[in-house]
Amino acid sequence: MDLRISNKVAFVAASTSGLGRAAALALAAEGVRVCVTGRDIERCIPVVDEIEQAGGTAIAAALDVLDKDSITAALKHTEDEFGPVDILILNGPGPKPGSPTTVTPEDVADAFGRLVQPHVQMVNHVLPGMRERGWGRIIAIGSTAVITPSMQLVLSTMGRQALAGYLKALSLEVGGDGITVNMVHPGRILTPRIDQLDADAAKREGVQPEDIRRQFEQNIPVKRLGDPSEMGAAIAYLASEGAAYVTGTSLRLDGGITPIQ
Repeated sequence: MDLRISNKVAFVAASTSGLGRAAALALAAEGVRVCVTGRDIERCIPVVDEIEQAGGTAIAAALDVLDKDSITAALKHTEDEFGPVDILILNGPGPKPGSPTTVTPEDVADAFGRLVQPHVQMVNHVLPGMRERGWGRIIAIGSTAVITPSMQLVLSTMGRQALAGYLKALSLEVGGDGITVNMVHPGRILTPRIDQLDADAAKREGVQPEDIRRQFEQNIPVKRLGDPSEMGAAIAYLASEGAAYVTGTSLRLDGGITPIQ
């Protein structure tokens, strides 16, 4: 299927591994020119190489989402090399695990500093150009913790729920400008982040990480964890011309485990 986004420009935050990398690969496969970003630019190079070897076009940019100057520099580099950003993928490192009774106000500030403030800065940078051109896609990688809060991931829930509220309001304001704003909520997808969460849970419970993973798999209706490429496919669809009437919504990619609300 031709998604009709060939030659568009995408800026994919935190795309050296995991879900960000999957988004970059999927968009590049559709002919999108992609800026791959990460704190260590050397880690971006293998992803750029993979895209180019498959016939795509990509560049690398150093990006620390906790550094305002770094965000501005990475976006400007993309514009200098490719032109204005048409597709913005919001992604970044999550806050530390913690339960409601253990987190501190400082932890909350850190969570918002990771999950809200950098993404607002990125949106503010690209939005004027999208409005001028009458076309844009803003897609955030969220978490099913937004929908069904996790006791051990309360900071992620708080930060991502705040981001979801901001993006919903944004979609109402810019929908008439040809810009869609959506959020994808992954469940248990096979990424390094999930490996770490399984290891942390295993340590707390005195079991092996494999036991934690097996337990999750049994609770998921499709009886397996998701593949990052499935996330990439969902993001590519939301970036497509065919999804021009899809905005202000959340797509759950969780194997059916999240209850319908």
